Amino acid sequence: QVQLVESGGGLVQTGGSLRLSCVASGRTDSLYAMGWFRQAPGKEREFVAAITWSTGVTHYGSSVAGRVTISKDSATHTVYLQMNSVRPEDTAVYYCAAHPADSIYFYATPSRYTNWGQGTQVTVSS
Repeated sequence: QVQLVESGGGLVQTGGSLRLSCVASGRTDSLYAMGWFRQAPGKEREFVAAITWSTGVTHYGSSVAGRVTISKDSATHTVYLQMNSVRPEDTAVYYCAAHPADSIYFYATPSRYTNWGQGTQVTVSS
């Protein structure tokens, strides 16, 4: 099992920046990739970004491409999501998730991720 703990959420003004962090612990050797998803009230969980653990290959959701950057620190088992030029529609609970190595990699599909953090709220004021 992999345990994930997110941090860094909060209130930010439109056009501002925010960096989310996610620390992984436990069976981190079983990881293939880490992803960020978000869920706004009344909406489905949405793919934001993902990064493969060993090679650092990244993917981004169309609604955030060009405004967010996902990165990792392998030494500390931490994944970051840098959010720039935030908009009110970015308001959501952001979740970090772990994709295992023993499953075909579908980076944008929530059901492919087996472990999730508790989520961190991001609120963008207009």
